[in-house]
Amino acid sequence: MSTLANSELALTFLIACCAKATILLACALTTVIALRRRSSALRHHVWAAAILALLVLPFLALLLPAWHSSALGSAAALWSPAHANTASSNSYAIPSIIIEAVAASPAFNKLVIAVLFVWAPGFSFVFLRLAAGLARLAWVSAHAKPIFDEDWMRTVFKLSQFHRLARSVRLLQCGSSLAMPLTWGIFRPVIVLPSDATDWPEDRRRIVLSHELAHIARNDWLLQISAELTRAIYWFHPLVWLAAAQLRQESERACDDAVLLSGIAPSHYASQLLDLARTLKNSHHGWSTALAIARPTNLERRFIAMLNPNLDRGGISRRTGLLLKVAALCLLLPLAALRLPGQNLSGKFTGTILDPSGGAVPNATIVMTNHKANTCAPSLALPPCTVDMTTSDADGNFVFKALPAGEYEMKVLKPGFATYLAPQVVLDPGRDLAMTAKLNIGSTNETVDVQAEGSAKSAAAAQALEAEAKSKATRIRIGGNVEAAKVITKVQPIYPESAKDAGVQGTVLLHAVVGMDGRPLQLQVLNSQINPDLARAAVEAVSQWRYQPTLLNGEPVEIDTTIQVKFSLAR
Repeated sequence: MSTLANSELALTFLIACCAKATILLACALTTVIALRRRSSALRHHVWAAAILALLVLPFLALLLPAWHSSALGSAAALWSPAHANTASSNSYAIPSIIIEAVAASPAFNKLVIAVLFVWAPGFSFVFLRLAAGLARLAWVSAHAKPIFDEDWMRTVFKLSQFHRLARSVRLLQCGSSLAMPLTWGIFRPVIVLPSDATDWPEDRRRIVLSHELAHIARNDWLLQISAELTRAIYWFHPLVWLAAAQLRQESERACDDAVLLSGIAPSHYASQLLDLARTLKNSHHGWSTALAIARPTNLERRFIAMLNPNLDRGGISRRTGLLLKVAALCLLLPLAALRLPGQNLSGKFTGTILDPSGGAVPNATIVMTNHKANTCAPSLALPPCTVDMTTSDADGNFVFKALPAGEYEMKVLKPGFATYLAPQVVLDPGRDLAMTAKLNIGSTNETVDVQAEGSAKSAAAAQALEAEAKSKATRIRIGGNVEAAKVITKVQPIYPESAKDAGVQGTVLLHAVVGMDGRPLQLQVLNSQINPDLARAAVEAVSQWRYQPTLLNGEPVEIDTTIQVKFSLAR
């Protein structure tokens, strides 16, 4: 596939993920607003579920089987230009002409490339910022000294039991006395403290450790890194930035609630946080990926919350957490599998139309029909299926760009040629397909009526023979640039006296090959049950006919033809 086709698919996928992300975040925001009187831990869980859903959404969209929404397809078709054309005319619109004009437009191609080139630098900037923060944390931890003081270890052990934390936690003392206490890590979490932390009083030590251990017990650092990765992927989406900020704020407030539930007085806790924020260095810019205890950006809201005795400070039960996860999956899975209108497009479908001699057939009409399309909406006065059309160029080549993937019926129409029908053309998402269609010469029929006076007998039998003749009619083959055969000398058949006296009538169906000199060759009676006298009279007359030879690209060719000679008696 060409680079441009890949770019178009990437742009379509990006737009679809953005639309789905908006739905997920809107649901999360609505849920959080409804839970505004509940605990911060519950709201944090909702934002965490939304962030994780956004992170895995692109991967699930690629892995899950496609699900097409009829409602979305009908809505898209209702507002499409094709519907406007249908409403004003009884003829079908030609959506492919509109699609191809857009896809082939240089302005559209530039838009695709511009969007992708704008997204890539934004992703790189946010991701590199995250990587720099992680590198900074690793460097600080590598140059810090471990703390093995018994009082500190005893406090950590007691608080770990309170927070139900089974993992071992390392305490590190960095070289700066003004560094803000913070935590990071997943499997071997670390709490980094300033150099003078060993001189802290017991109450401050307990407050700081309780807050940081609450972060570790809740896996807040892992969720925060997930939020940063999500923000890198959807950096252009304002709701993603809102979700990441709300996740951090609810995380801090949930940890504050955990500290207060451990027995710390709210006023004393607030004064300790204020003192830490005033005396220690803000780590927001240097260590953006870490979870610090006293960031000035949201400290005021935390003070208001912790001093409000009416707030719910409880955590969430396992049952509530499980219900939230199930609800998130029930929304995420169908949303990821959903293919929005304009998504799930195939690559280019190209081909060449040839005549029987191998010459190119220009101006042939190629019709692609998808009878299983989900955009079908007869109730909306739309065509009953997806129909796309194009024509072949002077070299017989045609191209469809970005048709919806699916199974199509392909027809090729050209005056003078038999209709070419390919009942199943499978277009896969993102894959190019090329094929060659070779047209046959179209069918021509000659009908001669021979009447005579007499009384008709066995009318039912005659009608049956006539129906048999029609059922055995064959189509004649015509090719490239065709000038069809014409009868220039026609000898009228004579009604046989024996058949007239017997009251026999019917239709003689003849097959012949018109030679390159215009003479009928290889005359054959197709309906063998016809009266022999009628058949003989038809053959004698038709054998004397002369045709203007059929020309294919200027050269005479032999063609098949069928002639119907109708013998009837007037009563």
